[in-house]
Amino acid sequence: MGETRKKRSLAGVTHFSHQRATAPRAATLVYNALRNDILSLRRKPMDLLSEKALEAQFGVSRTPIREAILRLSDDGLVDIFPQSGTFVSRIPRHALYEAILVRKALETTTVGLAVEKMTPAGIRLLDRNVDDLGACLRDGDVTAFHLFDKDFHKLISDIAGFPGIWAIIEQVKVHSDRYRLLTLPREGRLARVIEEHSAVIGCMRNGDKKGAVEAMELHLGRLLYEVERAEIWDQNYFIEDAKNPLVSAEKKGHFQ
Repeated sequence: MGETRKKRSLAGVTHFSHQRATAPRAATLVYNALRNDILSLRRKPMDLLSEKALEAQFGVSRTPIREAILRLSDDGLVDIFPQSGTFVSRIPRHALYEAILVRKALETTTVGLAVEKMTPAGIRLLDRNVDDLGACLRDGDVTAFHLFDKDFHKLISDIAGFPGIWAIIEQVKVHSDRYRLLTLPREGRLARVIEEHSAVIGCMRNGDKKGAVEAMELHLGRLLYEVERAEIWDQNYFIEDAKNPLVSAEKKGHFQ
């Protein structure tokens, strides 16, 4: 399992290089690599994306680099300032809250459906996932923990027979992924996640649909509560309103 976690931790780190590709394919490869870097915080909010440096890194011309950056801008993951450059976007608080709200609504529905279709094989997969999370906790491997955490939620959609629901969640949770990686290292957070996942699994094992829904509501509701209270906002990483990215990070009271 340790080798598997190592591979999961390194997922997305190796970028393509020295590949001959058409411009559209090259743009997609660059987009995927940069998106993974941003979501995993290898590129942090406010990091500069230099076109020249990216050309050298990926071994491609400026055209696919610009196409990839435009796609990332559409995703809300980069801000383009013509006179200043392109920067990894800060995490918009409003969009973060909205994404978690959507996710909570979808996942509480999905877990209820999963209880109705639960099988011994499904329980074994969920139990194994919790074991993997526990190993990550012991090793202090936050990156792998985050990946197995996502697997837990995807597994529930698969068990429910609606993997498309998870595909929708993946589309809306780009900012919450970054938020999770920022907050998982906080003391006691990893252990609490394991406890909350175990509570969901316990209800699913017992066929307790109501209990499973309530346990998932508690699990994801904690994130909503944190965002609502704005306890950890670092103005280098977060912004109140993504529609106005030029708002000064030093503006008093901006995140209070």
